[in-house]
Amino acid sequence: MEHPLAETIYDVAIIGGGPAGYTAAIRAGQYGLKVALIEKESKLGGTCLHWGCVPTKSLLFNAEVYDHLKHAVEYGIEGLGAGKLNWGTIQKRKQGIIDKHAKGLTFLMKKNKVTTFEGHGRLTGPAKDGVHSVEVYTEGGGGADGERSFLKAKNVIVATGSDAKMLPGLEPDSRVLTNMEILSLKEIPESLIVIGAGAVGVEFGSIFKSFGAEITIVEALPRLVPNEDEDVSKELARAFRKRGIESFVGAKFEKLEKTKDGVKVTITAADGKQMVKEAEKVLVAVGRAPRTEHVGLEKTKIKPDRGFIKVNEWMQTEEPGVYAIGDIVAGLPQLAHVGAMCGMVVAAKIAGKYARPVKRERIPACTYCEPQIGSVGLTEAAAKEKGLTVKVGKFPFTANSKASIVDSHDGFVKIVADAKYGEILGVHIIGPQATEIVAEAVTAIELEATVEEMMFTIHAHPTLAEAMLDGFASVEGMAINA
Repeated sequence: MEHPLAETIYDVAIIGGGPAGYTAAIRAGQYGLKVALIEKESKLGGTCLHWGCVPTKSLLFNAEVYDHLKHAVEYGIEGLGAGKLNWGTIQKRKQGIIDKHAKGLTFLMKKNKVTTFEGHGRLTGPAKDGVHSVEVYTEGGGGADGERSFLKAKNVIVATGSDAKMLPGLEPDSRVLTNMEILSLKEIPESLIVIGAGAVGVEFGSIFKSFGAEITIVEALPRLVPNEDEDVSKELARAFRKRGIESFVGAKFEKLEKTKDGVKVTITAADGKQMVKEAEKVLVAVGRAPRTEHVGLEKTKIKPDRGFIKVNEWMQTEEPGVYAIGDIVAGLPQLAHVGAMCGMVVAAKIAGKYARPVKRERIPACTYCEPQIGSVGLTEAAAKEKGLTVKVGKFPFTANSKASIVDSHDGFVKIVADAKYGEILGVHIIGPQATEIVAEAVTAIELEATVEEMMFTIHAHPTLAEAMLDGFASVEGMAINA
């Protein structure tokens, strides 16, 4: 990575090269700003590219293909059988995808004239005469303490990301896994206990069930995917039961013991009874903690809340000229696409260009288990809590012809609308390609569309997206196909 002259004053220095940081860098470069990007790893992309979104979705694609092959005879393809999984090839393909996109990011930095520094970035205090000094340091390079240098910038964006949380008293190892260890397994485990039923937990549970592992999911809250609409949680629980995935909700993790061949996990079930579950491995998927400890916040006016940084609608922190984006931001979901959009907003703001602030209720959430989940806006319960009078429509994928064609008809489209004006408040999809179809709902909410307008928006036939048309129509009890 390059080292420019110390006297260069950048328009913006970005600490962290994940989706939030690299997107901010590219967009700032497109606006003609002079950009420095600091990343501690040798490759750009952050958790998302190397240990999160991208590798997990790669495995989910393998799982989906494998599940289809199990039904090949029904599709008139004989003589295949389900086939045998080659874990080494699966891992190699996954790594190939990561490497391709990491290389792509290096190219994009050059293309947009972004100067990259390898190392940790740290704030050193307030700006002097409108210029911040950012310390860049490496561990162990050049001497016991590593190397240190400083770069100057008019604005700083902190985008340091997050790490997987661990349960108290546990350490990650070959049997106790986080999203990182599970992606580096040498072979597919025969059994897996997943603690936490958010996106990470249900996705890995879904993947390894398809690959033949016995899966048990333990969730402390009363339902799977607890951030989703209650109907979605119910449908996922039903689909998982059908797939033979065992789930315990309202269940508390008590302790973990190592056995000769694996792990023994003690949980207290919702009814208060204690039970012991045994498996080869345990995945801890209980959320992510912000990485803000060694960023020099104590030298600024920024007062973190449980490690998270508070910002205004333009992602500006309490320290003038310092912005925060991505997983470290208080009050926003820890999603790559949120960090990326916040990066674009900040880049526009710094460049003095048009921007719109990120609005919480317009952020899509996607969970790539089987069946998939895609949602945006208010759940039915949240809309009612706000005192809104709502009308709800629900359309099942069993009544959608394309769902029958692709042999995936679990789930539904659920629309939550304002009863008086028909404004769309929330859309909740569980079923085939839900993570793709939800894009239409995000657009509709972003453009403040009404149910009536969407009912007269032509959807191609036969498509899964057509279920959206029937979903909007079902708010008025007028779905064509149900």
